[in-house]
Amino acid sequence: MKKRLANFVSWVGFSARQRERRVCEKPVPGYRVHKSELKEFHRAAYLGASCTVEDLLSRKKNVVDGRDRKNRTALHLACTSGQSSVVALLIQWKCDLGARDEEGKTALIKAVQCRKELCVTVLLEHGADPNLVDDRQNTALHYAVLAEDTSIAAKLLRYKANIEAINKACVVCRGGPFSVGGVFSSLLSSLVTFTYSGTYVASPWRSALTLAVYHDSPDIVKLLLEKRVNADSLDSHGRTAEEYAYCNGFEQ
Repeated sequence: MKKRLANFVSWVGFSARQRERRVCEKPVPGYRVHKSELKEFHRAAYLGASCTVEDLLSRKKNVVDGRDRKNRTALHLACTSGQSSVVALLIQWKCDLGARDEEGKTALIKAVQCRKELCVTVLLEHGADPNLVDDRQNTALHYAVLAEDTSIAAKLLRYKANIEAINKACVVCRGGPFSVGGVFSSLLSSLVTFTYSGTYVASPWRSALTLAVYHDSPDIVKLLLEKRVNADSLDSHGRTAEEYAYCNGFEQ
């Protein structure tokens, strides 16, 4: 199977259907930030005002891991806007690298989502765990695959990201995504679409490899195969990555 999937990486067949699927499943990476709503410390971190951040850290107690109104830390905000110097400063002040926002995402996941590679590098070099998951069981590697960022994906794998991690079944609807499990997951696995005041799409559990093939990302597939990913793993529908390749139109 690996040999057949290796052939996939030289095939370019990205269609309008795949683009639509990527837009549907790929979460909006950054935060909706209204600077006027942020506290002084969080605003300074988001804007990259290192001197202000350091001054506030030295004058105020317990501010380093303080939360804004949407449960985000300064580290989360600095990562989404690519403020690597602020990220390094917060780490010097012993911020919590595993802190989660209201969706369960760590600062590393947000940095990967927003493709802020320098922030990703700083976090990994200082011990950020690449295998922590958000509320949908996505790791940073899943988001690197969705972003089609081979460089960040390779970096995560160098820092021992779990190449076989499986995310959670999810239903994407007009009102936003919500996770399902147990008997509800099996019931929804056969759901394709349902339209009544909104559209519902069942998304199966997927590994990074299956996600990369599903979204027609041959460079990511090549990287994962080079790192000896299990090409025989199944999603929650019992499908292999090879089957997804054929569904995308690839023929050996």
